[in-house]
Amino acid sequence: MTLSLENVTIDCTDPRVLAGFWTQALGWTVTVDFDGEYLVLSSADEKGTSLSLQRVAEPRQGKNRVHVDLAADDRGAEVRRLVGLGATELAEHEVPGLTWTVLADPEGNEFCVSQHD
Repeated sequence: MTLSLENVTIDCTDPRVLAGFWTQALGWTVTVDFDGEYLVLSSADEKGTSLSLQRVAEPRQGKNRVHVDLAADDRGAEVRRLVGLGATELAEHEVPGLTWTVLADPEGNEFCVSQHD
């Protein structure tokens, strides 16, 4: 048996609104929209893992059990850009060879932007 990671889904109260943030953040587009209940965002070539947004009734509470990790050549510039799009900077961490910033999207879903030293 062979498995591959096809999609990561973020629960949210309004997928179409949150899609505005994530499409700008990643430079991706909405490639599938199931009546605003479930949206799939993909890169221009539609290859690799996609990101989906799924409507749920309740807002996020507590810490995410799964989150998205993004890599950047210039973490500081990307963090500033994402904050400008509506993200909130939560924390910064560093271990030898890697620095990352924890952010939250406009609905509070946490994600990280990292840079290798």
